[in-house]
Amino acid sequence: MFTDDAGQGGAAPGGPGNSAGSNRRTGGDLVQLITPGGERVSHPEFDPWVQDIGDDVLTSLYEDMVAIRRIDAEATALQRQGELALWPPLLGQEASQIGSARALREDDFVFPSYRDNGVAYVRGVKPADIVKAWRGNALAGWDPYTVNVATQQIIIGAQSLHATGYAMGIQNDGADSAAVAYFGDGATSEGDVNEAMVFAASFQAPVIFFCQNNHWAISEPVMLQSHIQIADRASGFGIPSMRVDGNDVLAVLAATRIALDRARRGGGPTFIEAVTYRMGPHTTADDPTRYRDANELEDWAAKDPIHRLKALLERKGLLTADLETAVAATADAVAKELRSGTITMPEPQPLQIFEHVYSTPHSWLDRQQDHYTRYLASFGDPAGAPSEEGAR
Repeated sequence: MFTDDAGQGGAAPGGPGNSAGSNRRTGGDLVQLITPGGERVSHPEFDPWVQDIGDDVLTSLYEDMVAIRRIDAEATALQRQGELALWPPLLGQEASQIGSARALREDDFVFPSYRDNGVAYVRGVKPADIVKAWRGNALAGWDPYTVNVATQQIIIGAQSLHATGYAMGIQNDGADSAAVAYFGDGATSEGDVNEAMVFAASFQAPVIFFCQNNHWAISEPVMLQSHIQIADRASGFGIPSMRVDGNDVLAVLAATRIALDRARRGGGPTFIEAVTYRMGPHTTADDPTRYRDANELEDWAAKDPIHRLKALLERKGLLTADLETAVAATADAVAKELRSGTITMPEPQPLQIFEHVYSTPHSWLDRQQDHYTRYLASFGDPAGAPSEEGAR
């Protein structure tokens, strides 16, 4: 099935994958296995990769998507209430993150951007740990090696280099795991992403470049930075690519499995463009009404990834009252855990800033710590302990 960037079916003017509003673009069809109305459609190349997905897996995918949307909404509320300094909402991108993350093996390593909290959730990161850095209580919320997820990257696109380097290490170790770099459409205009693809192609590294094209790089529309489909950029590096409906969790799962299989068999890197939409602001400091047409948001809301899967479950007779109750209970539980963990989070102590800077003793850092300790002691508090209200 051919779809345009808004996920609308049919063969668009100018060829598959094009739309009247993007007639300067090229590109093949945008793969879709579940329509916005919840109809399961067939695709000869992608269907074999999800033929094992039974009713129980579909319902668990639905539960994950509902849970991470609830986490996202709760974190947004916590920021508005002054409990978090900032939050990057993922509203509308649940299928891209859950579908791809559920395709991974435990020994695969993820290199996420700041918005990929759904991926972190699937990999086992605790809800409160997801917001530690956004509260300002830690440089990172979790130990990367316990969940095989690197620290979320704030610098746009830098994680693509980290993923490629890690993938080259996998090659040297002779393992069959893979690395995955998550980034948005805006990151593809950064030098880091392009340099990463040069190295990945040259060394045929087992890395997946997973681009969530949510149509807006902060306030810049995707068509301004790329006059072709973003997936087509990868071909210039000799990297095979796929364009999938990023609001279709089944299509995303299939595409990621294909890319992982290629990486494990020594076939090198793959670029996946998951065409989705950021329905919320870039961050809670952003006002999207200043640059985005309300009609555009309305069009994409009709293709909501959770509503789509819910419609499929209804068609299959799986959306029972018991299931909805269980899913709601899971969402309530993770939201409660997130809120409780956030407001009871221990405040960082001043001298903790010197921890985990270097892996071995460092005289220069030791000298700074000594000076800062003596500075704190001048206030009569040698430990630098905060007051009851903390440093906030």
